[in-house]
Formats: sequence, C-alpha cells, structure tokens
Amino acid sequence: MTDQSTPSFETAFASLQQIITQLENTELPLEEALKLYEEGKRLSDICSQLLETAQLRVETLSSTTSSVDGESA
Repeated sequence: MTDQSTPSFETAFASLQQIITQLENTELPLEEALKLYEEGKRLSDICSQLLETAQLRVETLSSTTSSVDGESA
C-alpha cells in the first residue's frame, strides 16, 4: 500500500539515517544487511528525486523573479 505513495523528504531521510546507523553499528547477517542496503538505496533515490524537484522549483521561481525585476528596470 505505502509503496505507491512517496514519503516526504524528511520521512525518507530519517529512515535512511536509521538504516545507516544500523549498518554501521551492528553485526547483521549478510541477508539482513543486503535488505537494509536495498531499502537505503531506494530511500536515497527518493531523497535525490525530491531534492532535484525542489531545486527546479527554486530555479523556476528565481528566473521568474529575475524576469519581473528585469522588466521594471
């Protein structure tokens, strides 16, 4: 069910941090470590995509603001 909905950046990043902590600080069986790594990669991709979308929005707003400023000068 939740696989179809994208978590917020904050939720995905917090989950990613927990996975990193688990991988760094515990002795895990190989299979469990691989599952955590796969989930971490998925969350990393989600965070990257959300950041890219936010960057595009900021760039769009900046160019819109620049255009408006340029017209009034």
